[in-house]
Amino acid sequence: MNLPSFTSFFKKTSNNLIVPDTILIQKLKKLSSQSNLVIHKDVKIYHHALAYNIRLMLVDKLHGLYLFETKEWTYDELKNAQIEKATKQERSENTLAYEKTHDIIRQKFNEITHNDGVPIFNFLLMENLNADEYEHLSESFQELLPREKIIFSDASEADIFKKLQAVSKEDKMLASIDSILGTLLIQYTILDYKKKPHFCSSEQIAFIDAEISNNYELKGVAGSGKSNLLLLKSLLEILNRTAQKIIILKPTLLGCDILKQKLLNLIEHAIIEVDLEAIEIITPLMLINRHLEKLGKEKINKVEIDPRLLKKNYHFADMILCDDANIIGEEFVEYLKHLQVKKHLVLVRQKFTPQESHLKVNYRQKRQNINFYKTNPHAKALRIIERLSVNESKNIFIVCSENSREKLIEDLNSFIHQTPKKIDSSVHLIKQNFADISFCEYQDINSLKVDHIILMDLCSISENLLEYTINLSNYSADILYEEECPKIQNIRSKYEQNNKK
Repeated sequence: MNLPSFTSFFKKTSNNLIVPDTILIQKLKKLSSQSNLVIHKDVKIYHHALAYNIRLMLVDKLHGLYLFETKEWTYDELKNAQIEKATKQERSENTLAYEKTHDIIRQKFNEITHNDGVPIFNFLLMENLNADEYEHLSESFQELLPREKIIFSDASEADIFKKLQAVSKEDKMLASIDSILGTLLIQYTILDYKKKPHFCSSEQIAFIDAEISNNYELKGVAGSGKSNLLLLKSLLEILNRTAQKIIILKPTLLGCDILKQKLLNLIEHAIIEVDLEAIEIITPLMLINRHLEKLGKEKINKVEIDPRLLKKNYHFADMILCDDANIIGEEFVEYLKHLQVKKHLVLVRQKFTPQESHLKVNYRQKRQNINFYKTNPHAKALRIIERLSVNESKNIFIVCSENSREKLIEDLNSFIHQTPKKIDSSVHLIKQNFADISFCEYQDINSLKVDHIILMDLCSISENLLEYTINLSNYSADILYEEECPKIQNIRSKYEQNNKK
């Protein structure tokens, strides 16, 4: 008999093959949407230099991890078959092989969390075999695959849920969903500043898995994880060998260093082998000067697009991902489109409202309070800083001009017990000296972690940069100005409309 192969979860398959959901998989997906179960189909576990395919995986935070294999075997094919259990990967043809799957998952958990992780349970989805037909199969088949391990073609969603829950008692001490999936599927895992894993949302995963066109725009609200997603997208492209060289652009040198540190943290957490030279994080100015050098021209010290740069292309990367495109400027964006005309380009833009965005949820925001004050900025700034200091608030940033900074420092010395530090984004991260209260100019604020932010001297900055800066704060943003202007009115109008929804 030509029995269809029941291969291991980890045998190599074509990445281009897209198999539609079977009836039972559709039922599992519907079941997961109605409960606390989380389902993932056709995903990979990356470990060291290898990748392992998982056909179907379901996570239950009270029971553990369920692994499924779908088979189209019919009763006529199985009634005279003798099925045996495979003990080696190379013997998995026409057999059942779960051991390799469990070994890889436990190894991943042990190397990252230093324990075996969560209980793992195996199920076989029999799309063409019902419960009554099973009773007429050979004892060898029933011994190898007991009824409780099979989900039959005639199973209802209630039957499936009952069978899944019956495998073990509830255990409220199991790891969280974020911890389980953040250990196994590192390509969909964001690490926060404490290196705690957070598993991506469906909208975030959609971007990571998306096929990138020549000019792809990722739009997201502040705090939606855009910069982290660029790292995960880059890692996945390199791991899958769909790109050999990727460049990520950040507006400042300090911003580049912060993102590089996040990349190193991700690789360390994931325990994967990645060529670090394959992912380069640089500023727009560094890219322009690299191009000018190719043309034999002198380097420049600010972002300007020489017309000669638009006459000849050079291959710098298979994919360029430009973060914070809003504040870098459209002239540079057009230059990138020219540079990557035959390659891939991702432009990341921050949007104020979810309605405009692909990424609609602000995961960073806790209780952000945005205030607009038409007042004496100097006096109001001192009162706000004094109030925050009394409440022992940390991580306070005053964004203003050099002149305003010097005036404020003189008065601040009378009621705070530390000298505020100045942040300079042209200096590497290792040389920065952060404090509870810091000063910086608008061009230096990019990518910084901010709890409370005070904005002054708004006249000379663009509306995009103002909007970007306001939304860096986790808790409060105070906008101080003496005179109204159109950009302040526009931003305040957006905030007030968004706050009513």
